Amino acid sequence: MVHHLIHIDHSLDESLQSQIRRNMVEGILVGSFLPGTKLPSSRKLAKQLEVSRNTVVLVFQNLIDEGYIISKERSGIYVNENIHQGRVTRVNSPFHEAPLIESTNNNHRFKGALSTTNSTSCPPNWRQYTYPFMDGKFDSSLYPIKEWRDANNRANATCEIYQWSDLQGEQDDPMLLDEIRTKILPRRGIQARRDEILITVGSQQALHLITQLFVDDTVTVAVEEPGYPEMRELLQQQKAKLIYQEIDNEGIVVNEQLDHCDILYTTPSHQTPTSITMSMARRDELLNKATQQDLLIIEDDFEFESNFLGQPHPALRSLNNDNRVIYVSCLSKVLAAGVQIGFVVADSKVISELKKLRKIIMRNPPLSNQRAVAYFLSLGYYDAFMMHLHKVFFERWLELREALNIYLPNCIDTGPIQGGTAYWITGPEMLDGEYLRKKAAELGIIIEPVKRYFASSKHPENCFRMGITSIPTDKIRMGVFKLAELIHQLTAEFEEKLSNAKGNLLHKDALNKLLTGAVLECQMVYGVPCTIELLKDGTMLGRTGGKNSEADTGRWWIENNMYFRQWNLWGYGEIKGFHVIMDDDEMKWFDHHYCFVRKLELKGYKK
Repeated sequence: MVHHLIHIDHSLDESLQSQIRRNMVEGILVGSFLPGTKLPSSRKLAKQLEVSRNTVVLVFQNLIDEGYIISKERSGIYVNENIHQGRVTRVNSPFHEAPLIESTNNNHRFKGALSTTNSTSCPPNWRQYTYPFMDGKFDSSLYPIKEWRDANNRANATCEIYQWSDLQGEQDDPMLLDEIRTKILPRRGIQARRDEILITVGSQQALHLITQLFVDDTVTVAVEEPGYPEMRELLQQQKAKLIYQEIDNEGIVVNEQLDHCDILYTTPSHQTPTSITMSMARRDELLNKATQQDLLIIEDDFEFESNFLGQPHPALRSLNNDNRVIYVSCLSKVLAAGVQIGFVVADSKVISELKKLRKIIMRNPPLSNQRAVAYFLSLGYYDAFMMHLHKVFFERWLELREALNIYLPNCIDTGPIQGGTAYWITGPEMLDGEYLRKKAAELGIIIEPVKRYFASSKHPENCFRMGITSIPTDKIRMGVFKLAELIHQLTAEFEEKLSNAKGNLLHKDALNKLLTGAVLECQMVYGVPCTIELLKDGTMLGRTGGKNSEADTGRWWIENNMYFRQWNLWGYGEIKGFHVIMDDDEMKWFDHHYCFVRKLELKGYKK
């Protein structure tokens, strides 16, 4: 019977009318309700489904209008006999099974197969992990559902459809082009006309088009090492000669090796994967080199919105006046899954050629999407969304930095970064990053190994990445604490212990004499120096160095032959106690488990 094939779930948000319609359409199309079959009356079906008759009447009327069913006067409602007209049908003999056909193996025909893989270490069920420190994955609570729905509704109003559907050929939506050039590009110091901007399906398509236009087997391209693996693969597909250029704390290294290049690809805002921001001095140095050697620069600015310390530096393209920089960016990665809008800014002649290439692939990104994004920008939704996202990510970024500094102070180094959504972490030399990842996963912790970012098989084994886009702030501290315990377990045999530490263990009187009025100097895991003053009255003053210095106060005391301290803000305000060993002019701290914590210097100390 018909009602047995229609399943109603009152717990769903979907209306009963929509559920009945969906079930009936599916039944008609798959053949559960055969053409010509008489359906029960609206009154009878409503009674069987225990719903209002008006609900069924509206469904029937809708299906009649769409041609799925027909009404015969004084006879009833029937499935349209012509519903499957024009479809190819496959007829199998009821007495013989269809013969098995062995599929043809076409592997030998592949000409463009990738020799490497784009897969990451992120499992598909990453949401089920308690501590997902993955970069590029986002919790759905961040998505601006209401605002995006409004922008879509406006873009699909009748008058709007007439406008964007009349655009010719490969033309992009002029409204979106204007929003990008007046709202987004000025933040990076870039001025551009409409004909200098190309809309793409995310930044990956932009990079693909650029490599198609500029790269072949005669071209030498310099890429960052470590660097963005997908760009490396695009270049390899074009058979480019690659030079792997090292990076340091200021970004990609500029040296004579670049003299042999035609093109350079770089991620200056937050380098992939280390998150290092290219300094202004390095930007000037790179642009001077490009002018001297006639280099073309591809600037991938995928994450310029997430600068947390200080103002973002201007884009390379904004600093260059002779059109040798092609700028690539996109809307926030949080929007990527639903929007996928990127853009290229370049000389109008370059944009014209990129349009031709884009046309033979897909013409242009869907114009309805482009208009929706234009409204999302024009109504101020994007700016409000980015301010909220910046606040959320900044909180997570600081929380992760603080947790790493508290629980792994002398064990790791994150390098000096100003923002981004991931930390590149260098652990103890004996740490196996891949093994750490596997053992951490058993504890519900996801971290990212870094092998895929290196072109060479020779890469540091003790590095890994931790991202903030997918993990709530309140999970970060405990996740780092558990990871720190695991790292200490894996490296325990190599770590110095209180029992075998070199130097002299200090007790109550010696500690009081040494520490009262002392100034301690150490370095945070993120490369910033820190000074701690221990005043005679038990007050403790702390200050970090660098451009964005921080300060805090607290108290210190000696108890049970251990040095204790408690900050008001730093270290989560926890009370921490340490055994202290002096080794020449170096002070070593060990926790209550007798495990090594960190080294400090005593300013002005003389043995």
